Amino acid sequence: MSDIFENHQASLQSPASRVFAVTPDDGADLATATRAINVAAAGIVRVQTVAGDVGDVFVAAGIPFPVRAIRIHATGTTATGIVGLA
Repeated sequence: MSDIFENHQASLQSPASRVFAVTPDDGADLATATRAINVAAAGIVRVQTVAGDVGDVFVAAGIPFPVRAIRIHATGTTATGIVGLA
């Protein structure tokens, strides 16, 4: 299969090219910063952004939430089935 966009520069407005499961952890950063997160079951996700801010966001199930996160905290996170999009 060919990718007709392989020679185009990706930007933050581009669709995600990577998807990975996220296990919330209060002490460990994600291997890759996200462009967005998605959840299977809606709820609160406590994130730490690439700028270092920590905050709680409500994420609806099945709808990508755009956030450049480097950590998803276990404490305070109620959403489940979290997936990072990068």
